[in-house]
Amino acid sequence: MAKGRGAVSNRSGRFDLSRAAEHDGWEREDEEEPPRLRTELSVDRSKSVISKVVSPDLNFERSLNPYRGCEHGCVYCFARPTHAWLGLSPGLDFETKITMKPDTPALLRRALSRPGYKPKTLAIGTNTDPYQPVEKSQRIMRGVLEVLSEFSHPVAIVTKSALVARDADILGPMGRRGLARVSLSLTTLDPALSARMEPRAAQPARRLWAMRRLAAAGCPVGVMTAPLIPAINDHEIEALLKAAAASGAKSAGYVVLRLPLEVRDLFVEWLEATFPDRAARVMRQVRDLHGGKDYDPEWGKRLAGQGPLADLIRRRFARAAREAGLDRPAPPLREDLFTPPSAPPAPQLSFLDRLGEAQG
Repeated sequence: MAKGRGAVSNRSGRFDLSRAAEHDGWEREDEEEPPRLRTELSVDRSKSVISKVVSPDLNFERSLNPYRGCEHGCVYCFARPTHAWLGLSPGLDFETKITMKPDTPALLRRALSRPGYKPKTLAIGTNTDPYQPVEKSQRIMRGVLEVLSEFSHPVAIVTKSALVARDADILGPMGRRGLARVSLSLTTLDPALSARMEPRAAQPARRLWAMRRLAAAGCPVGVMTAPLIPAINDHEIEALLKAAAASGAKSAGYVVLRLPLEVRDLFVEWLEATFPDRAARVMRQVRDLHGGKDYDPEWGKRLAGQGPLADLIRRRFARAAREAGLDRPAPPLREDLFTPPSAPPAPQLSFLDRLGEAQG
């Protein structure tokens, strides 16, 4: 495995001809550890940044993604297959070849300024993490929040990065006005397991710290225990919700593991390398969650699963959320405060200017 990365290999995507490296089977005593893979940044010059979302499983209609690919390296990330559309591997390429959209704040401002624009809550972090490590230097998300704050536009953020606390000075006032909320993704309280599952994400204690920081600033905070993986982290449901509630979370949600497209092979490869003692059991229970399949994409089933194991997880989660005081849904964000900028007044022409125009 590449040091500091999640995926075991760089398996080819659906639309590229790359090949994953294979060991030839010979052991060499002088074989050196493979070098760390460096992150490569490229620029996406898209002319629009707001995407429309049509899904009965999701409670939002619009999303925004400042980055494609994610350094966090979560091997189970459902967004990995999107890298195949770039001709790249959903494996290590997804973690090391990041595309950023530096013009996002300016493009967002232009979109919100259009005559007739109707505000809807903008969901950020629904594909790749907007606060992944490169955001610390690029500050694209910071610029996005400055625009949204200026326009009084509602925003809902999902992240597993403590870097979100950097922007508490913006998210706090927006949250107090009913314009912002943040959900921190918390998969485990075990630092060692976290390092295996999400090697470049913030450690669990730092995410709990970020919850406290945002809550103290006035921004409503929730927790997402996603994904829940049988025989890996599902035993922590109760502890995760209790810790989140103690850190200021007011709502909670979960998603069971789903393995669309290339994610399935990447996850199995990682599972066999990381947990060889339970790999077969994990996959057997994953299939129990999805009607005997590795993944069922059907609406209404793909996020929560189906069958006895899914029902058990649902009941455990509901009880733990109730006991932790997290069983109330987050209140809707306000869309009535949206304030588009006033059009600048037309310049006053002098008599000579008007005369010149008339003669022209």
